[in-house]
Amino acid sequence: MAKHPLRLWYALLLLLLQGCTQSGLRRDLIQNVSSAAAERKVLAVYEPWFGHPKHISVGYSSHDPVVLRKQMDEAKSMGISGFVVDWYGDREPFLDRSYALMQSIAPEKQFKVAMMYDETQARNGQATDDTLAAFDKFHRTYLAPNAPGRDAYLTYNGRPMIFIFPKSAQTDWNRVRAETDQWDPAPLLIYVFRSTPYANAFDGFYAWVNPGRKGFAPDGSNWGGDYLHRFYQTMQSKYPDKIAIGAAWAGFDDSKASWSLNRHIAQRCGQTFADTLKISHEYAPQPFLLIATWNDYEEGTAIERGLKKCSPNAN
Repeated sequence: MAKHPLRLWYALLLLLLQGCTQSGLRRDLIQNVSSAAAERKVLAVYEPWFGHPKHISVGYSSHDPVVLRKQMDEAKSMGISGFVVDWYGDREPFLDRSYALMQSIAPEKQFKVAMMYDETQARNGQATDDTLAAFDKFHRTYLAPNAPGRDAYLTYNGRPMIFIFPKSAQTDWNRVRAETDQWDPAPLLIYVFRSTPYANAFDGFYAWVNPGRKGFAPDGSNWGGDYLHRFYQTMQSKYPDKIAIGAAWAGFDDSKASWSLNRHIAQRCGQTFADTLKISHEYAPQPFLLIATWNDYEEGTAIERGLKKCSPNAN
């Protein structure tokens, strides 16, 4: 029997609040479980680059099948049903190998996987060519009927879902859409929520970690509530015919990243995660909710090992 959706969210939150000294928060969450929310699947973004020398050491390799199996088991225990895996095509062979392992293992765990395409930084038309080549490779390698783990790929209404993370914003997505419409079945292209001249090329938008209109505060206090409200309201008013994928996050801290801009969103003893989850229930039901992220330790969004222990001055 499936768990009730809101019980799923709060079970996930309770598992994450490891060592929290505010035991009252746990009691309040349990006491306020409602039976009114609609069911949706929980996904989490997965970063597949650990073990590569360009990235920090987190104690495991994304090429270790034992690690991948354990991560899927742990995610399922939290109510997460699939990973959305960062993928760069031939630009990053290490990540491609991680994805191949992930998809091949997922069926035995009854777990779902999907690809998040990181757009190339190329310009002057090259970005579109790079994207077309990458999508063609992905289609042939991972979405073919006989591809290892093909049945584990995430679909919605029978169509595979491809998430897109923009970088240069130079890709002509109308061209990509025209090409992917020839696939059988044609994929659903899901773009990050932002202004784009190619809105008609996308089947939906997903929310992403964002501090809101005021930007990142030095103390991390801008956690993004206004951004999430704007996302849900815009999807209802402007894009009612598109797929809306809300998001939840625990915080943000890019101090460990080589590209750090000293940006922070405080965890607030688990309250940021709780509040971003709560907002998703204030709007019409969505089929999915995306947790950002499972394991991005370089930008401080990982939930894999739980949230920070709670203390009066914790971030």
